[in-house]
Amino acid sequence: MSTDSEKGDILLEMRDIRIDGFSDERWHEIIKGVDLTLHRGEVLGLIGESGAGKSTLGKAAMGFAQPGCKIKSGSIMFDGLDLASMPEKEKRKLWGSRMAYVAQSAAASFNPAHRLIDQTVEATVGHDINPTEAAKQDAVQLYESLQLPDPDTIGERYPHQVSGGQLQRVMTAMAMSPRPDLIIFDEPTTALDVTTQVEVLVAMRDIVDRFNTAAIYITHDLAVVAQMADKIKVLRYGEEVEEAETRKMLSKPEAEYTKSLWSVRSLEKPEETSDDTVLSIKNVDAAYGNSIKVLHDVSINLPRGKTVAVVGESGSGKSTTARVITGLLPPIGGTVEFNGEPLPAALKQRSKEQLRKIQMIYQMADTAMNPRQTVADIIGRPLEFYHGIKGAARDKRVAELLDMIELDNTFLDRFPGEMSGGQKQRICIARALAAEPEIIICDEVTSALDQIVQEGILRLLLRLQKEFNITYLFITHDIAVVKAISDEIVVMNQGEVVEQGLKSEIFAPPYPDYTKLLLSSVPEMDPDWLDQLLAEREG
Repeated sequence: MSTDSEKGDILLEMRDIRIDGFSDERWHEIIKGVDLTLHRGEVLGLIGESGAGKSTLGKAAMGFAQPGCKIKSGSIMFDGLDLASMPEKEKRKLWGSRMAYVAQSAAASFNPAHRLIDQTVEATVGHDINPTEAAKQDAVQLYESLQLPDPDTIGERYPHQVSGGQLQRVMTAMAMSPRPDLIIFDEPTTALDVTTQVEVLVAMRDIVDRFNTAAIYITHDLAVVAQMADKIKVLRYGEEVEEAETRKMLSKPEAEYTKSLWSVRSLEKPEETSDDTVLSIKNVDAAYGNSIKVLHDVSINLPRGKTVAVVGESGSGKSTTARVITGLLPPIGGTVEFNGEPLPAALKQRSKEQLRKIQMIYQMADTAMNPRQTVADIIGRPLEFYHGIKGAARDKRVAELLDMIELDNTFLDRFPGEMSGGQKQRICIARALAAEPEIIICDEVTSALDQIVQEGILRLLLRLQKEFNITYLFITHDIAVVKAISDEIVVMNQGEVVEQGLKSEIFAPPYPDYTKLLLSSVPEMDPDWLDQLLAEREG
């Protein structure tokens, strides 16, 4: 991170920005007179809850209003150019050349039909910044600087042939290829495990420093922004709460709201034990296709009414284990027993009652719900399918389920697009509860949520577990979430269980090497943490 004396001239200056969004058949003001100044080579962290306006403001810095929004007033000066009044045709000459955007979901941002190298250089070649072969040679050097494996050949792969962390680094290379003056990083590490996140943070920071690129880093992770930003701006409800240099903001925030953000991760569940096992995974092997074996002799017990957290890097086998339990991926060896009885391996072989008792909540609520169905239909569907409840009885039960998840009847006629991320995840929880399951598998259900909303979801899950004696299998890469919700922990690496036990046992030193790596990779709210970690590992 740069110091004040190292900052260059002002690159971006936004004054009294007001942006409207269209919903409920009318326009609402969602950015309410915000100012922003960014120098060359400087990184500004934008933080705040879901709906604060972080992404909307970040895109507006490029003179861009996302669908359903319009920049109503204010000035946006980029290196002397007035983006607010510039025709879109002229702005398109800047987008992808002098300005770049790195999205949260790398997987959704690549064309699956084209090789990575071709997509990396597309903007550079299209804007006549470099001819194709020179751009490709430069892309290979960027891959190497971003510590991607096999930089000479990885570009020949397709998006589905690399991991999430690798794809995120390729997207950073794509953004850097034209050597832009400004990059907008929009939650670029949210979906990554902690060890991959460290690699991506180091790579992004090095690239920004090397090319003196200015950046706006949008995130809800305070510890991550502490490693990346020179200064931090806090937003709430489309308004600025405060802005300060990073160290000052972390040590002495002035606004009460900012102080509440700093103290939100205080939730930690006391562990509980139980000898009553509801589900046992016994010596399970699993594979995709005939040759790619991904689970090796996995054995896990789920105590009734408790929470088992499964942690590990991307590709460790966490989600594959969930797919085996639900029958989506029949194992090639071993068994899954539910209440002492073997479960049929494949989903289609299971009875409706067996399906009802094991439910799943997914990471991305957006893609887990039909955007054309109302909340009443989304929650009502399992009531009809599993219990045969229809008509007025169904409506009454849907209302009861909404009350359980702390939402009211005004949500009944809403569509997913009319709700916040936290509200949508609560609806997914209600849908799972509608089946009245004994086990709920939670697959990264809080990773896309800001920390205040995340804490609310975790408290809700803990309350529901206590009320209904539900067993949770909680898949996550967030160690703070593990501390908040788990009784027992399973650590997986490369398809194997490398450690399991009570939370107090797993978090007590001395640690096995892999567990130590995971724990040491959890960012801390200390601007020096990343540098100290790298120094320790190099030493």
